[in-house]
Amino acid sequence: MQPKHSSHSAPHFGAVPPAEMARLAESAAVGKARKHPEITIVLAILAGIFIAIAGMFYAIAGAGSAELPYGVAKILGGIVFSTGLMMVILCGAELFTSNTLLLMGKATGRLKFGDIARNWTLVYFGNMAGSLIFAFLIIGSGAWESGHGLVGLSYMYIAKAKLSHTFMQSLILGVLCNLLVCLTYWMSLSARTAAGKMFACILPVAAFVAAGFEHSVANMYLLPMGYMVKDLATPEMWQAIGYTSADFSKINMYNIIVMNLIPVTIGNIIGGGVMVGLSNWFVHLRDSDS
Repeated sequence: MQPKHSSHSAPHFGAVPPAEMARLAESAAVGKARKHPEITIVLAILAGIFIAIAGMFYAIAGAGSAELPYGVAKILGGIVFSTGLMMVILCGAELFTSNTLLLMGKATGRLKFGDIARNWTLVYFGNMAGSLIFAFLIIGSGAWESGHGLVGLSYMYIAKAKLSHTFMQSLILGVLCNLLVCLTYWMSLSARTAAGKMFACILPVAAFVAAGFEHSVANMYLLPMGYMVKDLATPEMWQAIGYTSADFSKINMYNIIVMNLIPVTIGNIIGGGVMVGLSNWFVHLRDSDS
Protein backbone atom coordinates (compact mmCIF):
# COMPACT_ATOMS: atom_id res chain seq x y z
CA MET A 1 0.00 0.00 0.00
CA GLN A 2 1.10 3.53 -0.66
CA PRO A 3 1.98 5.51 2.50
CA LYS A 4 -0.49 8.18 3.41
CA HIS A 5 0.73 11.75 3.71
CA SER A 6 -1.00 14.27 5.87
CA SER A 7 -1.48 17.80 4.63
CA HIS A 8 1.19 18.88 7.15
CA SER A 9 3.84 16.64 5.63
CA ALA A 10 3.10 17.49 2.00
CA PRO A 11 5.77 19.64 0.35
CA HIS A 12 4.91 23.28 -0.29
CA PHE A 13 6.32 24.77 -3.46
CA GLY A 14 3.99 27.73 -3.97
CA ALA A 15 4.06 31.13 -2.33
CA VAL A 16 2.58 31.67 1.12
CA PRO A 17 -0.89 33.22 0.59
CA PRO A 18 -1.44 36.86 1.66
CA ALA A 19 -3.64 36.13 4.68
CA GLU A 20 -1.05 33.73 6.08
CA MET A 21 1.69 36.29 5.38
CA ALA A 22 -0.24 38.77 7.53
CA ARG A 23 -0.44 36.27 10.39
CA LEU A 24 3.28 35.54 10.07
CA ALA A 25 4.09 39.26 10.11
CA GLU A 26 1.92 39.89 13.17
CA SER A 27 3.43 36.96 15.07
CA ALA A 28 6.93 38.12 14.13
CA ALA A 29 6.12 41.63 15.34
CA VAL A 30 4.97 40.36 18.71
CA GLY A 31 8.04 38.13 18.99
CA LYS A 32 10.34 41.06 18.26
CA ALA A 33 8.76 43.17 20.99
CA ARG A 34 9.12 40.37 23.54
CA LYS A 35 12.80 39.59 22.97
CA HIS A 36 15.23 40.23 25.79
CA PRO A 37 16.57 43.80 25.50
CA GLU A 38 20.19 42.64 25.31
CA ILE A 39 19.38 40.32 22.40
CA THR A 40 17.45 43.10 20.68
CA ILE A 41 20.36 45.53 21.00
CA VAL A 42 22.91 43.08 19.58
CA LEU A 43 20.65 42.19 16.65
CA ALA A 44 20.03 45.90 16.05
CA ILE A 45 23.75 46.65 15.97
CA LEU A 46 24.19 43.83 13.46
CA ALA A 47 21.40 45.23 11.29
CA GLY A 48 23.08 48.64 11.33
CA ILE A 49 26.31 47.00 10.17
CA PHE A 50 24.50 45.05 7.44
CA ILE A 51 22.85 48.18 6.04
CA ALA A 52 26.16 50.05 6.29
CA ILE A 53 27.81 47.29 4.25
CA ALA A 54 25.14 47.85 1.61
CA GLY A 55 25.79 51.59 1.81
CA MET A 56 29.50 50.99 1.25
CA PHE A 57 28.68 48.78 -1.75
CA TYR A 58 26.35 51.50 -3.08
CA ALA A 59 28.96 54.25 -2.72
CA ILE A 60 31.61 52.17 -4.49
CA ALA A 61 29.20 51.24 -7.30
CA GLY A 62 28.48 54.94 -7.81
CA ALA A 63 32.13 56.02 -7.81
CA GLY A 64 33.06 57.32 -11.23
CA SER A 65 29.65 56.44 -12.67
CA ALA A 66 28.96 59.93 -14.05
CA GLU A 67 29.54 58.67 -17.59
CA LEU A 68 26.76 56.09 -17.30
CA PRO A 69 23.18 57.00 -18.24
CA TYR A 70 21.40 58.37 -15.14
CA GLY A 71 18.85 55.57 -14.88
CA VAL A 72 21.38 52.81 -15.40
CA ALA A 73 23.64 54.16 -12.65
CA LYS A 74 20.70 54.50 -10.25
CA ILE A 75 19.38 50.99 -10.91
CA LEU A 76 22.85 49.49 -10.52
CA GLY A 77 23.22 51.24 -7.18
CA GLY A 78 19.82 50.00 -6.06
CA ILE A 79 20.57 46.41 -6.96
CA VAL A 80 23.81 46.33 -4.98
CA PHE A 81 22.12 48.06 -2.03
CA SER A 82 19.62 45.18 -1.78
CA THR A 83 22.49 43.19 -0.23
CA GLY A 84 21.72 44.86 3.10
CA LEU A 85 18.06 43.79 3.26
CA MET A 86 19.04 40.27 2.25
CA MET A 87 21.44 40.08 5.20
CA VAL A 88 18.89 41.51 7.63
CA ILE A 89 16.12 39.11 6.58
CA LEU A 90 18.17 35.92 6.31
CA CYS A 91 20.20 36.58 9.49
CA GLY A 92 17.21 37.65 11.58
CA ALA A 93 18.62 41.05 12.54
CA GLU A 94 16.51 43.86 14.00
CA LEU A 95 16.01 46.79 11.61
CA PHE A 96 14.07 49.87 12.70
CA THR A 97 12.38 50.42 9.34
CA SER A 98 10.88 46.94 9.18
CA ASN A 99 10.10 47.04 12.90
CA THR A 100 7.62 49.83 12.23
CA LEU A 101 5.33 46.87 11.46
CA LEU A 102 5.04 46.35 15.23
CA LEU A 103 2.01 48.64 14.96
CA MET A 104 0.19 45.51 13.78
CA GLY A 105 0.63 44.04 17.26
CA LYS A 106 -1.07 47.07 18.78
CA ALA A 107 -3.92 46.79 16.28
CA THR A 108 -4.50 43.14 17.21
CA GLY A 109 -4.29 43.94 20.92
CA ARG A 110 -1.22 41.82 21.61
CA LEU A 111 1.14 44.76 22.17
CA LYS A 112 0.92 48.04 24.02
CA PHE A 113 2.38 51.34 22.83
CA GLY A 114 4.98 51.00 25.59
CA ASP A 115 6.17 47.70 24.12
CA ILE A 116 6.50 49.29 20.71
CA ALA A 117 8.25 52.43 21.97
CA ARG A 118 10.77 50.35 23.93
CA ASN A 119 11.56 48.17 20.90
CA TRP A 120 11.81 51.10 18.51
CA THR A 121 14.15 52.99 20.85
CA LEU A 122 16.49 50.02 21.35
CA VAL A 123 16.51 49.12 17.68
CA TYR A 124 16.86 52.67 16.36
CA PHE A 125 19.88 53.51 18.47
CA GLY A 126 21.30 50.00 18.05
CA ASN A 127 21.08 50.48 14.28
CA MET A 128 22.81 53.84 14.68
CA ALA A 129 25.60 52.30 16.76
CA GLY A 130 26.19 49.57 14.17
CA SER A 131 26.19 52.11 11.34
CA LEU A 132 28.71 54.34 13.09
CA ILE A 133 30.94 51.42 14.08
CA PHE A 134 31.17 50.39 10.43
CA ALA A 135 31.70 54.00 9.33
CA PHE A 136 34.64 54.43 11.73
CA LEU A 137 36.13 51.15 10.50
CA ILE A 138 35.89 52.29 6.87
CA ILE A 139 37.43 55.64 7.75
CA GLY A 140 40.22 53.96 9.71
CA SER A 141 40.91 51.53 6.89
CA GLY A 142 41.41 54.30 4.34
CA ALA A 143 39.03 52.53 1.94
CA TRP A 144 37.20 55.82 1.35
CA GLU A 145 40.30 57.13 -0.45
CA SER A 146 40.14 54.39 -3.11
CA GLY A 147 39.89 55.19 -6.80
CA HIS A 148 42.07 58.29 -6.44
CA GLY A 149 39.45 59.85 -4.19
CA LEU A 150 36.41 58.86 -6.28
CA VAL A 151 34.93 56.71 -3.51
CA GLY A 152 35.19 59.59 -1.06
CA LEU A 153 33.63 61.90 -3.64
CA SER A 154 30.79 59.40 -4.07
CA TYR A 155 30.06 59.54 -0.34
CA MET A 156 29.97 63.34 -0.43
CA TYR A 157 27.76 63.41 -3.52
CA ILE A 158 25.31 61.02 -1.86
CA ALA A 159 25.23 63.05 1.36
CA LYS A 160 24.84 66.36 -0.50
CA ALA A 161 21.88 65.02 -2.48
CA LYS A 162 20.19 63.71 0.67
CA LEU A 163 20.67 67.05 2.46
CA SER A 164 19.25 69.15 -0.37
CA HIS A 165 15.58 68.46 0.48
CA THR A 166 13.19 70.52 2.56
CA PHE A 167 11.89 69.05 5.83
CA MET A 168 8.59 68.06 4.20
CA GLN A 169 10.28 66.55 1.16
CA SER A 170 12.48 64.42 3.42
CA LEU A 171 9.41 63.26 5.36
CA ILE A 172 7.54 62.26 2.18
CA LEU A 173 10.64 60.55 0.76
CA GLY A 174 10.81 58.63 4.05
CA VAL A 175 7.18 57.54 3.66
CA LEU A 176 7.79 56.31 0.11
CA CYS A 177 10.99 54.54 1.06
CA ASN A 178 9.58 52.49 3.90
CA LEU A 179 6.48 51.65 1.92
CA LEU A 180 8.86 49.76 -0.38
CA VAL A 181 11.14 48.44 2.37
CA CYS A 182 8.26 46.94 4.34
CA LEU A 183 6.75 45.55 1.15
CA THR A 184 10.13 43.92 0.59
CA TYR A 185 9.97 42.31 4.04
CA TRP A 186 6.31 41.42 3.46
CA MET A 187 7.03 39.71 0.14
CA SER A 188 9.93 37.81 1.69
CA LEU A 189 7.37 36.18 4.00
CA SER A 190 5.74 34.64 0.95
CA ALA A 191 8.93 32.80 -0.02
CA ARG A 192 9.64 29.31 1.30
CA THR A 193 13.36 29.26 0.37
CA ALA A 194 16.39 31.45 1.06
CA ALA A 195 16.76 32.10 -2.66
CA GLY A 196 13.15 33.23 -2.86
CA LYS A 197 13.59 35.61 0.06
CA MET A 198 16.74 37.07 -1.50
CA PHE A 199 15.06 37.56 -4.87
CA ALA A 200 12.13 39.34 -3.18
CA CYS A 201 14.59 41.94 -1.90
CA ILE A 202 16.11 43.01 -5.20
CA LEU A 203 13.57 44.97 -7.22
CA PRO A 204 11.68 46.85 -4.46
CA VAL A 205 14.98 47.95 -2.89
CA ALA A 206 16.38 48.89 -6.30
CA ALA A 207 13.21 50.94 -6.88
CA PHE A 208 13.49 53.01 -3.70
CA VAL A 209 17.22 53.63 -4.15
CA ALA A 210 16.86 54.52 -7.84
CA ALA A 211 14.04 56.94 -7.02
CA GLY A 212 16.09 58.66 -4.30
CA PHE A 213 13.75 57.79 -1.43
CA GLU A 214 15.09 58.15 2.13
CA HIS A 215 15.91 55.28 4.52
CA SER A 216 16.74 56.42 8.05
CA VAL A 217 19.13 53.56 8.86
CA ALA A 218 21.00 53.81 5.56
CA ASN A 219 21.40 57.52 6.27
CA MET A 220 22.93 56.73 9.66
CA TYR A 221 25.91 55.44 7.68
CA LEU A 222 25.93 57.43 4.45
CA LEU A 223 25.53 60.89 6.00
CA PRO A 224 28.27 60.50 8.66
CA MET A 225 30.53 59.08 5.96
CA GLY A 226 29.99 62.15 3.78
CA TYR A 227 30.58 64.38 6.80
CA MET A 228 33.81 62.63 7.80
CA VAL A 229 35.18 62.44 4.25
CA LYS A 230 34.59 66.17 3.85
CA ASP A 231 36.41 66.83 7.13
CA LEU A 232 39.33 64.45 6.49
CA ALA A 233 39.95 65.03 2.79
CA THR A 234 43.47 66.36 2.15
CA PRO A 235 44.29 69.25 -0.22
CA GLU A 236 45.72 66.63 -2.58
CA MET A 237 42.42 64.76 -2.66
CA TRP A 238 40.41 67.92 -3.28
CA GLN A 239 42.73 68.75 -6.15
CA ALA A 240 42.47 65.21 -7.57
CA ILE A 241 38.67 65.19 -7.58
CA GLY A 242 38.33 68.79 -8.75
CA TYR A 243 36.17 70.10 -5.92
CA THR A 244 36.54 72.12 -2.72
CA SER A 245 34.98 71.77 0.71
CA ALA A 246 32.71 74.72 -0.09
CA ASP A 247 31.01 72.65 -2.80
CA PHE A 248 29.61 70.43 -0.05
CA SER A 249 28.56 73.09 2.46
CA LYS A 250 25.17 71.40 2.95
CA ILE A 251 26.93 68.52 4.70
CA ASN A 252 26.74 69.69 8.30
CA MET A 253 25.40 68.24 11.54
CA TYR A 254 22.29 70.44 11.66
CA ASN A 255 21.15 69.28 8.23
CA ILE A 256 21.98 65.65 9.01
CA ILE A 257 19.87 65.56 12.18
CA VAL A 258 17.14 68.19 11.73
CA MET A 259 16.60 68.21 7.98
CA ASN A 260 17.10 64.50 7.34
CA LEU A 261 17.10 61.97 10.17
CA ILE A 262 14.14 63.44 12.07
CA PRO A 263 11.73 63.86 9.14
CA VAL A 264 12.88 60.66 7.43
CA THR A 265 12.32 58.65 10.62
CA ILE A 266 8.79 60.05 10.95
CA GLY A 267 8.13 59.25 7.31
CA ASN A 268 9.50 55.73 7.68
CA ILE A 269 7.04 55.06 10.52
CA ILE A 270 4.12 56.24 8.41
CA GLY A 271 5.19 54.40 5.26
CA GLY A 272 5.90 51.08 6.97
CA GLY A 273 3.76 50.94 10.08
CA VAL A 274 0.62 52.58 8.68
CA MET A 275 0.64 52.04 4.91
CA VAL A 276 1.85 48.44 5.02
CA GLY A 277 1.25 47.16 8.56
CA LEU A 278 -2.12 48.65 9.43
CA SER A 279 -3.54 48.31 5.93
CA ASN A 280 -2.79 44.58 5.92
CA TRP A 281 -4.18 44.24 9.45
CA PHE A 282 -7.40 45.88 8.24
CA VAL A 283 -7.68 43.57 5.24
CA HIS A 284 -6.55 40.24 6.71
CA LEU A 285 -6.64 40.29 10.53
CA ARG A 286 -9.29 42.76 11.72
CA ASP A 287 -12.17 40.29 11.71
CA SER A 288 -10.10 37.59 13.43
CA ASP A 289 -9.03 39.77 16.38
CA SER A 290 -10.37 38.57 19.68
